[in-house]
Amino acid sequence: MDATVLTFEMMVVLALLVFTIFLFVSEIIRIDLAAILVMVILGGLSTQPGLEHLANGTELFAGFSSNAVISIIAVMIIGAGLDKTGLMSRVAALILKRGGASEARVIPIVSGTVGVISSFMQNVGAAALFLPVISRISARTEIPMSRLAMPMGFCAILGGTITMVGSSPLILLNDLLISANHALPAHQQMETFGLFDVTPIGVMLVLSGVLYFVLLGRWILPDQRGRGEDGGAARTMQSYIETTYGLRADLFEVRVPEGSILIGQTLSDIMVAHHIYILGTSYKGHKVIAPMADTVIEAPARLAILGLRRVLQDEFVEPYGLEILPALDVFSDDFAATESGVAEVVIPPGSSVIGRSPMDLRLRQTHGLSILAIHRGEDTMSHVETEDHVATHIGVVPLQAGDTLVVHVQWERLTRVKSDQDFVVVTSDFPQEELRPHKVNWALTFFIVTLGLILLTDLLLSLCLLVGAVGMILSRVLSIDEAYAAVSWSTVFLLASLIPLGQAVQNSGTAAWIAAQILTLLEGWPIWSLQAGLAILATVFTLVMSNVGATVLLVPLAISIALASGGDPAIFALTVAISTSNSFLIPTHQVNALIMGPAGYRVVDFVRSGGIMTVLFLVVSLTGLALFF
Repeated sequence: MDATVLTFEMMVVLALLVFTIFLFVSEIIRIDLAAILVMVILGGLSTQPGLEHLANGTELFAGFSSNAVISIIAVMIIGAGLDKTGLMSRVAALILKRGGASEARVIPIVSGTVGVISSFMQNVGAAALFLPVISRISARTEIPMSRLAMPMGFCAILGGTITMVGSSPLILLNDLLISANHALPAHQQMETFGLFDVTPIGVMLVLSGVLYFVLLGRWILPDQRGRGEDGGAARTMQSYIETTYGLRADLFEVRVPEGSILIGQTLSDIMVAHHIYILGTSYKGHKVIAPMADTVIEAPARLAILGLRRVLQDEFVEPYGLEILPALDVFSDDFAATESGVAEVVIPPGSSVIGRSPMDLRLRQTHGLSILAIHRGEDTMSHVETEDHVATHIGVVPLQAGDTLVVHVQWERLTRVKSDQDFVVVTSDFPQEELRPHKVNWALTFFIVTLGLILLTDLLLSLCLLVGAVGMILSRVLSIDEAYAAVSWSTVFLLASLIPLGQAVQNSGTAAWIAAQILTLLEGWPIWSLQAGLAILATVFTLVMSNVGATVLLVPLAISIALASGGDPAIFALTVAISTSNSFLIPTHQVNALIMGPAGYRVVDFVRSGGIMTVLFLVVSLTGLALFF
């Protein structure tokens, strides 16, 4: 290997690398702003004599039009489109049905699924598609998203090693081997790798990642709420209403067996007699949220009931031979914090509902409003007595101007109530998204078309994904404004601003100099230690430059070292290609950058969790290479 001389230009790049790592680790300023600052400094340095080759005018901002950045923008839009149809909510419900609300069960299901998907789809695409899923799961189970996003993201990266099309370095590897063969004699020609040759190693890596988070997750995963999580506002409103109106209750699902003495009674009779609120019914697969008060009980049925557990158990469940389920089952989706909650609605002067009762207005049927209490003046009415002191349903109370209705409602229905002039919705901090389930076929069509283009054509990944993103917009699954809002622009600027630094590391010869110094230290070592040294070198390089750039730079070096030391050049090259996926320490990998904002991670979170994962990756991958090759 020719000696590489350390130049002034290389020293400047090394200093800028150290400065970048310092900004990332110290978090003196936000990480996306740090990346932009580094790009600006790089541009300024490239105007100085002797440093003109660091970044020319076209390269400095090339990151914003790079294949990786455009791909991330497109997958965010595709993911938002699938979520807008309610499809991701269904996926979340399916996972919750299998894994329950237990973190130890949800993590393997989500992480394993993403790992398998990323074996044939770019890992950033798989992670972006599952971001809405883990957001829904987080809201429904109250597991912080920060405890779900990192296992999902890391396993998306690990899943890219299951097949030879799972990550860019592995896709590129066979081309590099063919290119290297042109310069080798016939007896040293290397065989290319088949699609599933790396599968055993990839499966080992995914399983190790899942086990790592299941066994050690409670200690290594952060426990804060991310910026992308929903449901906090809904829980805050419910706490406020408890404090203001004294309404303390929880939601339960109750099973009514066949032959129950409740059969034939109306919901109104039950609610008045036991001071509970029945918010949903399910009978023979027919589910009704906010059912009419005069609905007659049939069996076997399920009831969604808001009340105090002690009162519900002692005065309702036991006397009637019913059963409280340990968690919401049939109603788990409908009463998730992202779907429904408690809100306040005021009756304004001049409203046409004044003088009429909620039952007369059929508010449950027409507006989906289940009245929990009416606040009038200084008083709060949660149940009412007639003149002869007989308890009756609050729904018979005539409404007056200025009444505040405390209601349980699905957020979608509350959004519609806001446009009704007869009501003023006081609650504002609730999810006001409009789902479009009727667009699910269009969304699935363009998703499948996108997958087909990725797997079956040689088109650029970004172009394939843009086909799906534009299709979502043209078919009105998303509006163009919703598409813009779906993009995490901090992630885009983080990645786009770091790409010029990676190019400077490579173009200035800094990467080659670092590689030469390390490989000189390894000269004369046993073959297995040379292979381990290459794996560590590839891991370090992929933290400061693109994994593709690291692969292109190190594969020729790995082949030369293998031939000189008597090792297998193809296996050494494969070691490099796999190890460039070992990018967990800092959020420079596309997947890590993608999950950082929504989950509220800091760089130190990646250092803590990713440090152990980096060592684990090296041990498992090298063990797999020794076992299967």
